[in-house]
Amino acid sequence: MAGRLRARVPALTTRVVARLLSDLPVYAELPHEEIAGDIADIVQHNLRLFADVLEHRRGATDDELAQQRDSAAQRAEEGVPLDAILAAYQVGVAMCWEETAQDAGPGDLPAVLEIMDRILVLQQQLTSAVSGAYLEARKILDSQEHGGRHALMAALLTGEDLDGFTRRTGLRPAARYLTMTLALAPHPDETGQGAGAVPGPVTGAVPGPGAGVAARRKIRRIRTALDRFAGTPALTALDASGGTVLLPVAEPPPWNGPGGLCDLIAEATRAAGVPVTAAAETAQPAGVPAAVARNGEIVDLVARTGRAPGLYRLADVLLEYQLSRPSEALRGLAGLLNPLEAKPELLHTLETYLGHGLDRRAAAAALHVHPNTVDYRIRRIDRLTGLSPARPADLQHLSAALVARRTV
Repeated sequence: MAGRLRARVPALTTRVVARLLSDLPVYAELPHEEIAGDIADIVQHNLRLFADVLEHRRGATDDELAQQRDSAAQRAEEGVPLDAILAAYQVGVAMCWEETAQDAGPGDLPAVLEIMDRILVLQQQLTSAVSGAYLEARKILDSQEHGGRHALMAALLTGEDLDGFTRRTGLRPAARYLTMTLALAPHPDETGQGAGAVPGPVTGAVPGPGAGVAARRKIRRIRTALDRFAGTPALTALDASGGTVLLPVAEPPPWNGPGGLCDLIAEATRAAGVPVTAAAETAQPAGVPAAVARNGEIVDLVARTGRAPGLYRLADVLLEYQLSRPSEALRGLAGLLNPLEAKPELLHTLETYLGHGLDRRAAAAALHVHPNTVDYRIRRIDRLTGLSPARPADLQHLSAALVARRTV
């Protein structure tokens, strides 16, 4: 059988390669010269190795698997998925079995069983050698790519001289970046409040041993959504609470509409299973540090002013942003509401009333009180502060005073 297999190696190689191209789309996308060269060579090498294994009734030696390891490392560098490579070896092994067993008769059963045993042993050796070499090569490549991305992101965030950075590393920044700051809420599985959680005696829930896994899963899903949007690995510095993202973009992406940034944050929210608050701004490389700083301030303002999660830009928080700048007027504005310090129900009513656009019925429903109660409390606010939402000039001061209170 070994001699017969060697005689059929050229024809069988052609058949195996044809099956790879028809059954595995990844291989069909490889250059023709690679298929006719490297791929055909490794198929032929494997067929001859199988003949040797049969003839000498032994497993493959480590040296005999060197070419397979080299081939797997090359495929890793080319980005061919490991599952496709292992599937290709499975196709080759199956066709070897068909070739050796097709003419067997009842009297050949002992030989057929021994051949099957040799095939299974060789398949195990091939899987181990190929997987190990592929993963080792991928580990090195990922380390290099991650190191390069980390260095590039650090250079952009710190305002390093990018011309000097490119000369030193060979890495060239994109023409512009979408800068984003994300704030991620904790997933229930991180806090011990997920399905099957055991209540704690004090807080009501305790993080279980899977909390770290849940946090990493959340971050991985966020990164996947970002990478899919950018079409390339994003530059990220994320932990369980959020962080900074830089996405290379050719042009500033649309804010709304299909494929816009609001859709991206909505997708990230769905993927992670937690509320996501984000601020975004497109900047050229030299403007990245300032854009990231502004994004951070915007996300912080959104949290402090009690706004809903979602995507924000500076235009969405102009009043809060300006009032958060240090000034003597800021404390004066906040002090306008000092008479309400001892009356938290009045302060809450004012916030709710303004938040519902001066709609007394909507505010009453949100407060679970009668609309007349809202009217009464608004009159009390007027008596205590001298300011009434019914007067346009006072309304501006009250709105600014509420923002100032949240920012001082």
